[in-house]
Amino acid sequence: MQPVTFGQHAPALRTIVHLSDTHLLAGDVPLGGRYDSTAGAAAALAAVERTGIRPDAIVITGDLTDLGEPAAYRRLRELVEPVAARLGAPVVWVAGNHDERPAMREGLFDIVGTEEPITGVWDLGGLRLVALDSTVPGWHHGELGPDQLDWLRGILAQPAPLGTILALHHPPLPTHIPFFDILELQRQHELADVIADTDVRGILAGHLHYSTSGTFAGVPVNVASATCYTMNLQRPATAVNGMDAGQSFHLVHVYPDTITHAVVPVVEAETAEHFTPEWTARMAELTAQERLEAFSRKPSR
Repeated sequence: MQPVTFGQHAPALRTIVHLSDTHLLAGDVPLGGRYDSTAGAAAALAAVERTGIRPDAIVITGDLTDLGEPAAYRRLRELVEPVAARLGAPVVWVAGNHDERPAMREGLFDIVGTEEPITGVWDLGGLRLVALDSTVPGWHHGELGPDQLDWLRGILAQPAPLGTILALHHPPLPTHIPFFDILELQRQHELADVIADTDVRGILAGHLHYSTSGTFAGVPVNVASATCYTMNLQRPATAVNGMDAGQSFHLVHVYPDTITHAVVPVVEAETAEHFTPEWTARMAELTAQERLEAFSRKPSR
């Protein structure tokens, strides 16, 4: 599908699909006995395909499995890789606190498992994507150790043509939910020092099971919700818990001067059919002023 624009901005230079927190269990066992995380991941991927886009990457920001089981990683590959192949997009797997590095290496990359951080760098046609590993073996809070920060500093020493996006599990953002404060990314000022005055344009994260955004060291941070279960923010902060509703993912559009993050609900609902490819084709035949007359002008009272 060719991008269409009728406004002041040219089409996005790059597009990323950002999912998070799939939490698969081996044997498709329901998560906590109540959440079908396999079905949730499959539904999200089906929704991605329904968008009709061909993204430059599919990024999944951690908690890929719930218990770090090798079989759960293999099952996730069975779901994700065929979709990625049809869309012609690389998959960027990011480690989360529920993941286990050795099993993740074995199940996703077919390599011998070690406890070394799982990191990587992708060149998406000039847009640099860096995956960080904020996990701490044996713990649920996040950290980025000195070696990983030095590695990142070396990468950022040379700017990329379209800038850099970082992806990690633990978001460097405050949250109003007390239990997440305990499990946050530790020593965030150290990451802030590394990305200061670099070409980092955005940070993608997960972990919270709800969509949120903010800025960190002057850089926009966007957190994708989960595909398994989400946090019911209708409850008081001290009583927030999970619910089987509101699953979503993000469409990340990278423009020369900004990056947008659209939250896409994972639901199949009855949809109107007013705007169609045919309607768009008719608008494309008009001048800009004619389009305003045809669509922007309000009918006279």
